[in-house]
Amino acid sequence: MEQERQIEKNIEKNIQKKDIFDKIMALPGLNIFENIYYKYKEVLLYLFFGGLTTVISIGSYSYCDVALHMNPLVANIISWILAVLFAYVTNKIWVFNAESPGVKEVFLEIINFFGGRLFTLVVFEEVILFIFINKLHFNSILVKVAAQFVVVVLNYIISKLIVFREKE
Repeated sequence: MEQERQIEKNIEKNIQKKDIFDKIMALPGLNIFENIYYKYKEVLLYLFFGGLTTVISIGSYSYCDVALHMNPLVANIISWILAVLFAYVTNKIWVFNAESPGVKEVFLEIINFFGGRLFTLVVFEEVILFIFINKLHFNSILVKVAAQFVVVVLNYIISKLIVFREKE
């Protein structure tokens, strides 16, 4: 019951404030998917921008690892910085539609976002890369791709429950 009210609230909120994705979904041919889109908009946009974030992460990692011959852990940190900056902007604006009333709130949001991403980087991604690349000598690009699946799910949970949760 509570979930249904939340879905209705999200649909109403999205109808009132149309963004570029809402306008695309209203185009002839695509508008048949509008109800599904509004029902699952947050998850769909998270997956879309998460996919783009993953491309940025893996692309910059590959460049640093293969072209520049950096240590895989250092290459991963550089790719992390680029990906997290992109993810913060897209998650705030489009995925979670987060409005921050003041500078203090934005600052806390950024701290929580980067803190959550730093947590998944250190506790999960860097450990996975260290074990499977440095110790077991697996292909670094394949390990990076596999690690991204774990990290994307954890980052969504952190963003949804901590960073961009609706304030009452």
